[in-house]
This record gives sequence, structure tokens and C-alpha cells, in this order.
Amino acid sequence: MAVTQQEIESRLWDAADELRVAMPEAQYSTVVFPLMFWKWLSDQGEYQHQQFLAENDDLLGGLSVEEAREIEYRDYQSFEIPVIYRGTVQERRASWSSILATITQPGLGKRVRASLQAIETANPDKFSRIFGSMTWTAEEVLSGEVLAAVMQAMDRVPKMHEGNMSHDVLGGAYEYLLKRFSDGSGTRAGQFFTPREVVELIVEVLDPNNFESVYDPACGSGGMLIASANLLKARGKRGYTLKLYGQEAVADTAGVARMNLFMHNLTQFQVEVGDTLKDPRLKKPDGSIAQFDVIVANPPYSLKWKPWTKDPRAIGAVAPQASADWAFVQHMIASMDPKKGRAGVVLPHGVLFRGGQEAIIRQRVLDDDLLEAVIGLPANLFYNTSIPTAILVFRAAGTKAPERQHGVLFIDASKRFAKGRNRNILTEADIADTVTAYHSKFDADGRPVDPDGDGGLAVRLAPTAEIVANGYDLNIGRYIKQAAAEQQDLGTLIDAYNIARAERQKSEQRMLVVLAEAGIEGFDE
Repeated sequence: MAVTQQEIESRLWDAADELRVAMPEAQYSTVVFPLMFWKWLSDQGEYQHQQFLAENDDLLGGLSVEEAREIEYRDYQSFEIPVIYRGTVQERRASWSSILATITQPGLGKRVRASLQAIETANPDKFSRIFGSMTWTAEEVLSGEVLAAVMQAMDRVPKMHEGNMSHDVLGGAYEYLLKRFSDGSGTRAGQFFTPREVVELIVEVLDPNNFESVYDPACGSGGMLIASANLLKARGKRGYTLKLYGQEAVADTAGVARMNLFMHNLTQFQVEVGDTLKDPRLKKPDGSIAQFDVIVANPPYSLKWKPWTKDPRAIGAVAPQASADWAFVQHMIASMDPKKGRAGVVLPHGVLFRGGQEAIIRQRVLDDDLLEAVIGLPANLFYNTSIPTAILVFRAAGTKAPERQHGVLFIDASKRFAKGRNRNILTEADIADTVTAYHSKFDADGRPVDPDGDGGLAVRLAPTAEIVANGYDLNIGRYIKQAAAEQQDLGTLIDAYNIARAERQKSEQRMLVVLAEAGIEGFDE
């Protein structure tokens, strides 16, 4: 009998819930995902072993153990689950069922750690560092009693192999846990999980195709890479043909991403660990930045960083130390394939108008006609911030559609959302209308030719000359009057505040002089 999505999700959550006595919900993922992945590997390995035995029963009597093993691992198994503590009284396979049989014995955490490390070592091309730091296997972090309870609860999850459940169900269960952990862990969730509807919107706009490469320089749990493959599959295309690449600064999160990809049956991927801005790991043979067809990202906002001193990615200028937002954009631009590269990134509105070095970078990007669109999103969409954000869409130099060259498309989708429990949510209709607006045709004044084709969103294609006249300010309210009427132009408000502040300071200085001349002292400047 096929396993239902609800059944596997419910039982996986029961296993996760055993951790409530030991750690905050924000840390559940570091334990549950490695255990879930280990159980999946073990169940799948055992299923393939039984397939081998059933299909080769007539041959096995005439084969040595070594010959039988060679055939099994050549034709049936795609990874190895080795033996741990070989040559000792503790020798056993590093499989889920083997270690589960020892849960009443002391040292469970050590055996689990030894098993996971042995699997990584035995399969370096596939599983190197996939289980993360495994600090939770230490008794002082997670007691043997709690770990045993988690494993026993997870063992009640039906066998997770291809004969019992599809990769759609398995991957869906993984995604369910990601979202459940994120809903319960507050702002920390933003470090590894982007709401799936935001991911879907970016991927729909960038429209990856069969055999293309997709890259996320801040990949978190890998959701944007998986969404790219899922989009192709939903359209009847071949998502498995995508070549997926990512880099993630946190080793444990990178492991979550790798496991996520495997469980979605996506094996053509490379996820590296490291700081993308300081040490980009994906490069060409000559040492230059690797280039891809599609680049997607939701990087950490306004991240303090150590600016580059000399780097070819720094077009225009170097982003300020206080905010790496434009540095991520510069990296993504450098990563675009020159013939058909396109990139989509979610960033705070400050990137649209901030001055200084960021204004110089913005000017260079616009002068080179790299920015195609700015899509204003609602506030409170994300787990780690309530501020409104925007999607910036870039195209490699000279690859924008002729009618969009030397212009930027502005879409105000800031009012399109549904209220959720902890945050606002983009509905399927919101996403569809925004994508429709993105694909609009425009007249000579930059207005949509079909005013009903934009899903009711305010849309305008503004010529670059107009943006230049506005000092390269990309505030959506400057180009879409509806947005300006509904919400004061933040850039204008900041300018007005600075003027008022300067006037106030002048008035205070005059007052202090008058008071001092009158012999009245004691006021602090």
C-alpha cells in the first residue's frame, strides 16, 4: 500500500517532537535531517539488496562473496553503507537498523556519529561532509535517552525506499519539515529557508529550461535550486537535466541542502561550503568566476563584511563595509553567462536609493543596461525580517529584449498578499499576476498595452534616461504613481528629514548663542 504524504509527514513530526525536552525548535533540523537521510539511505540500500537477491537467486550459489558483492554494487547499489569498528566486538554495519538494535546500550551517540562519518568516508564523491558537524551526537548536547526516543519514533515512519514511496512524497516530506521548523523558529529560519512562494515567483520570472545551469550563491537549504527543477517538471519538461550549483557559508546548512537535493532525486549538483564574497568556490579552470545560465539568491540583508581591496567583480565601486547587498549583486552579475545569463535576487528597498558607493554601483549597472526589472514585494513575507523587499532581475549585457533595452520595468506587487499566522503569504493568484505583469508588452510611454493583462498590478517600463534624470534613484514610487500615492517615496522622506534636521540644528545653534549672550548657561549642545 502506497504511503500517503500526510502519514509520513505526521510520523516525521512525531520524531522531531521528541526533541522538545532537549533543545529549542530552532535546532531540530540539525538532528532530524541527518537521521532522516541516514534512514532513507539504509532503507534504500536494503531494498536494492533484496532486489539483487531476488533477481540473481539462480547465480548466487556459484559466486564467491567477493564476486556477488561486485555485481551488486555495480548493477544495484549507488552508494555503500560500510562496517564500523571492524575487527572488534562492536563490529557492525553503519546502517539504521543495525544501530537501532543497540539503542538500550550506552554510547548511542558515539555509534551514530561513527556510522555517519563512515558513510561520508565510504562515499566521498556523494556524501562528503553531508551530515554537518554532528555536535548533537555528544551526550552532553543530546542524551542517549532522547536520541533513542527520536530514533524509535522515526523508525515508525514507513520504509523510505523507491518501492514504497515516490521521490515526490519523500521530497515533499523534507520540505514540510523545513517549513515547520521555520514557522517555529522565528527569525533564525531566514538563515536557511526562503518562503517557497517567493522562490516560486523568482524562478517563474527567470524561466530555467532543460539542460541549463542554475546557481545560488547563498543557497541555504537548496530551495531555489529544487524549485527550478520542479518548475520544469510541472511544465512537462525534464527537471533532472538541470545542472545545479550552490555555495553556503554554514556547513550544517550546506549539508541540509545536499540532503534536500538527494531526497528530491536531483543528483546533478555541486554545493560548496564557504563565504561566497570572500572565497567563491565555483570557478573556471583559469581561476575566474564560473558562469551560469540562471542565478537566484536571497542573500542575508545588509550584511556587514570586509570589502574587497581588488576584485574584478567590483564593477563601478566596492560596496560599503556596512552592507554587502550590492556586493552580492556584483558577484551574481559576474556569474551570468554572457550569452543568456539572467539573475534574480531579493533585497531590501535600501539598495534602490542609498547613496555613496552603492549609488556609484547602481549607476554603472544602469549605464551598462544590466537591470531589467524591479518588483516591489509586500512587507512581512520573510521569517527574519518584516521590512518590504524587492526582486531585482538582471540580464547579461546586450541580452534584454529589444523593446526593454535602455529601460527598467517596475512592478508594484506590494499590496498583493494574504495574511498568514506569522507572516504575509503570496497566493498562487498573486504569483501568477506578477509573472503576467512581468511579461507585459508596453507602448511608447511605457504603459502596458493590455491594461487588464497585468492582473491589476501597477506596471511601467521606465526609460533609463528618466532614471538618470532622477539621479539613478530606483524607488518604485518615482515611476509608478499609484505606489507613490499609496506610500510616500522613502527617498523623498529621507531627503525631507535631512533638510528638517539641518534646519533644526541651525535654529538650536542660534538659540544657544542668544541664551549665552543673555548670560543663561547650562544647556547641552
